[in-house]
Amino acid sequence: MKAAPRQAAPEVDDSAHVDRFARDNLPPREQWPVFTFDLPALRYPRRMNCATELLDKMVAGGHADRPCLIAPAGTWTYRELQRRVDRIAAVLTRDLGIVPGNRVLLRAANNPMMVACWFAVTKAGAVAVPTMPLLRAGELAYILDKAQVGLALCDARLEKELAEAAKRAPVLEHIVTFNGGQLEDLMADKADGFAAVDTAADDVCLIAFTSGTTGQPKGTVHFHRDIMAICDTFPPHHLNPGPDDIFCGSPPLAFTFGLGGLVTFPMRVGAASLLLEKASPDLLLQGIQDHRATICFTAPTAYRAMIDMVDRYDIASLAKCVSAGEALPKPTWQAFRDKTGIEIIDGIGATELLHIFISASGADIRPGATGRPVPGYQACVLADDGSPAPAGQVGRLAVRGPTGCRYLADERQADYVVDGWNLTGDAYLMDEDGYFWYKARTDDMIISAGYNIAGPEVEAALIAHDAVKECAVVGAPDPERGTIVKAFVVLRDGAAGDDETIKALQDFVKQRIAPYKYPRAVEFVDALPRTETGKVQRFKLRTLEIERATGRS
Repeated sequence: MKAAPRQAAPEVDDSAHVDRFARDNLPPREQWPVFTFDLPALRYPRRMNCATELLDKMVAGGHADRPCLIAPAGTWTYRELQRRVDRIAAVLTRDLGIVPGNRVLLRAANNPMMVACWFAVTKAGAVAVPTMPLLRAGELAYILDKAQVGLALCDARLEKELAEAAKRAPVLEHIVTFNGGQLEDLMADKADGFAAVDTAADDVCLIAFTSGTTGQPKGTVHFHRDIMAICDTFPPHHLNPGPDDIFCGSPPLAFTFGLGGLVTFPMRVGAASLLLEKASPDLLLQGIQDHRATICFTAPTAYRAMIDMVDRYDIASLAKCVSAGEALPKPTWQAFRDKTGIEIIDGIGATELLHIFISASGADIRPGATGRPVPGYQACVLADDGSPAPAGQVGRLAVRGPTGCRYLADERQADYVVDGWNLTGDAYLMDEDGYFWYKARTDDMIISAGYNIAGPEVEAALIAHDAVKECAVVGAPDPERGTIVKAFVVLRDGAAGDDETIKALQDFVKQRIAPYKYPRAVEFVDALPRTETGKVQRFKLRTLEIERATGRS
């Protein structure tokens, strides 16, 4: 596959990438955060391919015939996964012309072939661009264009939206389907054994897209060493996993929360992962019972739902639960412990930093607090003037460590990284003992049931409806989902502000963007609060919803 156009000339380095697009579109070095590699485990060699570290070395090190990926259709051992990965890598390089540095979009639910494709792309020295299964054509087209993706590996059941996206983003030259598609046919005549490309540890291997506060997704760029760094920080210090563990959970593999918790973390220690394409709380509990899973990753919303269901399942095998994606309320933590005896390990991570960087486990847990910095990371709270805030004062959370924000050709890099610190967009308080307590988001991002949803993106979808004159979207407190998307809508003359219109607007949004982003609540108003210069004051709407939820209005 041909190389994408280049921008500024890169520094002289030892990159294995032939296609330099991802590397050349990194932010200027002076805009990178400070990276720290204080732990001995983080001192990686200059040349490293994370597929070799996580797969090939495990096969060679005695785990070849141990379970690796468990799914309802069957189990793959480490050797079986390696064989499929090697054959897909051969297809990529020999049949499809992929060269190191090319971007390859991945589209599937959580299943073994999605994992095999991710490792094949990485092993071939290319750059994986995983995407959420629920994304619509317009959202996919933006990603294709932004990352200049020429090839997509797509689950055959999800091809329709991607094919439509290709019409809007002609940069996509080939869609190869799997799980009943062309990829298996192309793999059939390939031999086992594929030598991983000799990549540099700081070669790009992943571009993970996340919704931005302006509604335009941001591509977060990560290196081979970043993948290894998240495996060597949070898991050994808070999970202490071993080869006999079975990981499970609900986050999609396109979320870095899922990629770590369900793929790279277990494989780093030769453990297995249960992959469920649908992982609602009841199906997740059923999976834990059926496959004797020991470690679970999901969002607080799911844990809340499990509390009322858990008596119907045998989850005696479950030893550790990890929560991230949104704040874990203390009542949820307490009720889950009372019901199961398990103390949920809370954590905060970010796509920009790849995974969890503040957490607590075991005797160090303080219910209601997120925790303290994961070994390898540093964190502080910044006051309005940018100086460290004293203990007990709410401010902006700032983090740095072995991973950090590098946006793909995006001027918002300067907003996220300030003076070497990653500013996550969260308001926190740090107490006298160094524990961090979540207070709120500091931007227009809505975190609902573990999903990041950009308010302006929902607004853009709503405003396209003929009945909508203007609108503002905020997060509203909700006892079940933590926060829901709520839209305040000013209708055009003649439009009826009734339940029928609400449903029509909700259905309209579901057709334009991923369905999970739709406004679960719609309120019709005569006007939106504005500043003297005409800017919508969303904070007033957020405050209104908080007051309503607490009974103060």
